[in-house]
Amino acid sequence: PCAFAALVALSFSGAIGLTFLMLGCALEYYGVYWPLFVLIFYFICPIPHFIAKRVGDDSDAASSACRELAYFFTTGIVVSAFGLPIILARVEAIKWGACGLVLAGNAVIFLTILGFFLVFGRGDDFSWEQW
Repeated sequence: PCAFAALVALSFSGAIGLTFLMLGCALEYYGVYWPLFVLIFYFICPIPHFIAKRVGDDSDAASSACRELAYFFTTGIVVSAFGLPIILARVEAIKWGACGLVLAGNAVIFLTILGFFLVFGRGDDFSWEQW
């Protein structure tokens, strides 16, 4: 029951984040679809974590080099996702309003991804760690 409610809440927040992203692209005033390239960052964001889970040792150590490297790469991906629309707005490829909508969408999507790992990454009986 609790996992189902969390999954519904995460999917709802993901839909809101993608709505912000689409509004930044598809509104007639903006009308440029360059910000959709941040979707690439959404897809590759969890990959370092999955690799670190597979490669890292199973001990409950407070820190490991593999996990820290995964945090580093994930941070670089997230910062790049926030930097891309700012650079696109700076070179006037998109308008600043579209940049604001994409940044709002980025914040919601990355908080959703974080929430997914906080809710389903605990390793209890209902987990997504099998993949």
